[in-house]
Amino acid sequence: MSKQVIVYSTPGCVECNYVKQMLEEEKISFEVRDVMSSVEYQQEVEKFGFMGVPVTVVGDKAVKGFKPELKELIETIEK
Repeated sequence: MSKQVIVYSTPGCVECNYVKQMLEEEKISFEVRDVMSSVEYQQEVEKFGFMGVPVTVVGDKAVKGFKPELKELIETIEK
């Protein structure tokens, strides 16, 4: 069973768009949660210890930003 992938994002966030584009290119389905539209989503990001976006979550692991750790995280996903 594949793990749920969540991308916490905001409208107009360039780095967020890079993350989403990479996941699409890897054919990984994901849910986008707009932290500007929901206090609950903001709080979920804060629980992972982050104050900004993008934050990509797979299972119980989270990576902030568009960096090499993100590639390592998505490699743990069963496609």
